[in-house]
Amino acid sequence: MLLVAPTACLSLAAERELKVGFIYVSPVGDAGWSHAHEQARQAIEALDGVSTSYVEAVAEGPDSERVIQTMARKRFDLIFATSFGYMDSMLKVARQFPNTVFMHCSGFKTAANMGNYFGRIYQPRYLSGMVAGAMSKTGVLGYVAAFPIPEVIRGINAFTLGARSVNPQATVRVVWTKTWYDPAKEKEAAKSLLDVGADVIAQHQDSPGPQEAAQERGVYSIGYNTDMSRFAPKAHLTAPVWNWTPYYRQVVEQVQKGTWKPSSDWPGLAEGVVDLAPFGPMVPPAVRERVQAKRAEIVAGRERIFTGPIADQAGTVRIPAGAVAADQELLGMNWFVQGVVGTTE
Repeated sequence: MLLVAPTACLSLAAERELKVGFIYVSPVGDAGWSHAHEQARQAIEALDGVSTSYVEAVAEGPDSERVIQTMARKRFDLIFATSFGYMDSMLKVARQFPNTVFMHCSGFKTAANMGNYFGRIYQPRYLSGMVAGAMSKTGVLGYVAAFPIPEVIRGINAFTLGARSVNPQATVRVVWTKTWYDPAKEKEAAKSLLDVGADVIAQHQDSPGPQEAAQERGVYSIGYNTDMSRFAPKAHLTAPVWNWTPYYRQVVEQVQKGTWKPSSDWPGLAEGVVDLAPFGPMVPPAVRERVQAKRAEIVAGRERIFTGPIADQAGTVRIPAGAVAADQELLGMNWFVQGVVGTTE
């Protein structure tokens, strides 16, 4: 049981330079997930009264607990842990250091001094699926996926719904690598999808390996996390991307002012935390216009993406006609929509 109110324990941070720590699961040079967070860290570093530090390539599990604990012992005021597998480690350390603010990315657990956050990346994933579905000639899309957790499954489903909104017969074949960052393995997984006829490769991975595989075969690709077009300029159609700076700035300012409170935050396109990377030159104007129109609908709240009827792979309706999936349903999603070829294991 924590005995110190979060606003009281955090107001001390405003009296001195705020120390903010970041923990990354992959190298900051991965061009993907960790790179996106690192760009935001650099922006936070430039704020008055703030100093930052980071540790990269921290494995999930005991290693992450050690790193989080070390930062807390060094009197960091605010610590961001940016991988799903850090959740339980961060919660354990948070209970030991009630005067530190802990923020966990992509998880669901909270405490009096620990919040969680993510972004509605499924929104631009839907848009990228529209692009992939429109650009595919075979109707077979490949998806190199990390781990079968709700975050990844939800993204695959959104991508598939987007693809089938413009190409109703499109299918999305999924290969699990059980990695976040392994360029060689992720590239090989993409090749296996190309071998079965996929002519657009998408991914939920941190490396540009799948993009490179697509370009080498002369087909298209959809990136992730950041604009990866420089790695495969002839293949890269677009990518769902992150911009963590506005959110991190908001949290830092709350801690500085002593107004921070634990919450579960899930901003999206409207808040500028997620978006779609620029289109590659091969994407026709008509496709761009259709996707941009849908983007405007999502920002305005007129398009909710997971609106029924939506059936699973077996044809069972999971979201009834006219119903919109609640956030709790999305956060726990463990089933694939129709059109996905693969298992959630």
